Amino acid sequence: MALRAGADPGERIRQMGAAHDAFLAGTGTVTDVRSVVAESWQRSAAAHLDPDAAAPVDLDSLEDYRATHPLRHTLPLFRDLLGSIAEDGDHLMAICDARGRLLWVEGHGSVLRQAESMNFVAGAHWDEAHAGTNAPGTAVAVDHAVQIFATEHFSRRAQRWTCSAAPIHDPHTGLLLGAIDVTGGDHLANPHSLALVQATARAAEAHLATLPATHAGHFASLGRDEGRLTVRGKALKLGRRHSELLALLLQHPEGLTGDQLGLELYGDAVNPVTIRAELSRLRRILGPLLSSRPYRLQEPVTADFQDVTALLRRGDVPAALRAYNGPLLPGSDAPGIVRLRRLVEGQLRAAVRASHDPALLDAWTRAPWGSDDLWMWEALATALPAGSPRAAMALDRVQQLADEYAPPDATWMQRSRN
Repeated sequence: MALRAGADPGERIRQMGAAHDAFLAGTGTVTDVRSVVAESWQRSAAAHLDPDAAAPVDLDSLEDYRATHPLRHTLPLFRDLLGSIAEDGDHLMAICDARGRLLWVEGHGSVLRQAESMNFVAGAHWDEAHAGTNAPGTAVAVDHAVQIFATEHFSRRAQRWTCSAAPIHDPHTGLLLGAIDVTGGDHLANPHSLALVQATARAAEAHLATLPATHAGHFASLGRDEGRLTVRGKALKLGRRHSELLALLLQHPEGLTGDQLGLELYGDAVNPVTIRAELSRLRRILGPLLSSRPYRLQEPVTADFQDVTALLRRGDVPAALRAYNGPLLPGSDAPGIVRLRRLVEGQLRAAVRASHDPALLDAWTRAPWGSDDLWMWEALATALPAGSPRAAMALDRVQQLADEYAPPDATWMQRSRN
């Protein structure tokens, strides 16, 4: 919540305004700022954002993008639940994608015209890097509901507004789709507006769960250096670079710019000409499935690495382990792929260990990627019945790996044997 019960809104506006000025000036210690706001200010400043600048607007391909975005299915629901609020002359309803780009902004004409002064319009980029601290942009950044009050906004243009937003996820995959936002005056800084957007987001996810999970194809990339895309019954073997590109696009269904893809593939050594050439070759392979501005897939494609994380979100660790065929594109050293590989493997590894299930731990340590995993061998040795042959073998393996990686931990070994 932005305001404590009984707090004076006017005083809070003055207090946060002074804190905002002190933060921008870098003078003194900024106190009494909510952590979600302080951390967002830090991210906004790290993006070298001008607090007096307006959010950039990108109308290229907006209509096509909205026509294929999953949240289009929830628009009637949003209008039904929030339409009366948006038409009362004091509020706006806004829907953004997972990167904070506003897809729809609706409300009374007079309020819409006021919001235009800060570029709070469809097509505008309201992620923190472009618009600073704000409810929809911060909600997708931290992936939870948030309320931003007046001078808590990083951008001075937005400081006359208060907004509440909640993220929306694909119920089939768990991926972040975007956020629903209500924007208006200071009176929105109350528990009801935050609860309303949260309830609306949950209703949208429930509605999406009733729709069939249609997809154009499937991408296999676990345990293989070159991915295989099966689309409309046709199997395509992709080269390493195209496999990396496709994995990144699947992880970011809202799309990525050429510069963003370049950084994910090459880091600071990105060559714009090279990335454009790679994307051009990939488009020749994928045809109309790949669109640009931003680069994204026009139709849903499932991926084996996303199947694993979706099963983990549902709590089905055995199924997730069965679906895991090895590290994601193990031969890739692209920064974005390395991060994604570690994320998928780390989530599964932690879930298997937390299960304390000897069968799952045994399966992990028998796999090529787990045969040298000391942490998991220790967990297996602890989970198995003391004195069993497999436990004795696990303890021996722990000792071997401990000798390899570090000086033996005699205390742990003694405790395990006892």
